Amino acid sequence: MSGNGKIIWRCRGREVVCGQRTLIMGILNATPDSFSDGGKFLALEKAVVRGLQMVEEGADIIDIGGESTRPGATPVQALEEIARTVPVIKKLREKTDALISIDTRKAEVARAAVAAGADIINDISALSDSGMAAVAAESGAGLVLMHMLGTPETMQNDPRYDDVVFDVRNFLEERTAFAVSRGIAPEQIALDPGIGFGKTDEHNLALLNGIPALAASGCPVLIGASRKGFIGRLTGKNPDDRLAGSLAVAGFSILHGAHILRVHDVKESCDAARLMDRLRAQEKRK
Repeated sequence: MSGNGKIIWRCRGREVVCGQRTLIMGILNATPDSFSDGGKFLALEKAVVRGLQMVEEGADIIDIGGESTRPGATPVQALEEIARTVPVIKKLREKTDALISIDTRKAEVARAAVAAGADIINDISALSDSGMAAVAAESGAGLVLMHMLGTPETMQNDPRYDDVVFDVRNFLEERTAFAVSRGIAPEQIALDPGIGFGKTDEHNLALLNGIPALAASGCPVLIGASRKGFIGRLTGKNPDDRLAGSLAVAGFSILHGAHILRVHDVKESCDAARLMDRLRAQEKRK
């Protein structure tokens, strides 16, 4: 971390400034079964058009995934995941300088994605694949470590914690230490508490309130709550109608210290983030 609360996140030689302006990570699911937009962007050209549209709308990062990680999702083989994502990464890399992230648990997929031009590895399993740390260390890619209880197939089977904020923070601290021990620079790492990944609604709310405890690590904190199930349960809305709830959570997250928001609705989230950034800056000056 440098002065004035600014954090430098290193992503393949690029120095990404966190802490002065909230970064927006746009979600691009090249999958047939993601909970919100499964099947919409499975075709290559549609995916590329959507990625470029998100950049125009203000996205700093495009997060490309080829395997749904919704509760109960069926795993996808690495070669299929590569076939879904790498052509999209290559095309986007030709057309934009925006940061590109690969959302994967598999080292084989991450290696192919980085070779195609991805800058960031977004690993929801926090290096559970024994080869993932080497990919991040060798490439210098930014690395998002996320907390998940179990796997997408099992994570919502009665999740329990002694103290969810304490437990998640400790897990992420342990995985950060493991990553560093494998040659990954601390400046490459960002942390994600895993909203909706093995948590009840109360756990999710507690983690949002606990963002300051995670931010104390000195790593950028990423929050991915967009259109999540807990928003639907609290508002009674279907995934396509959860924008208002998602923006409320986004604003709350920014005021509590989140640096990066992973979102479906880029344009609206950028507008909300700019306003919240100004409010937070004014509060800091008091």
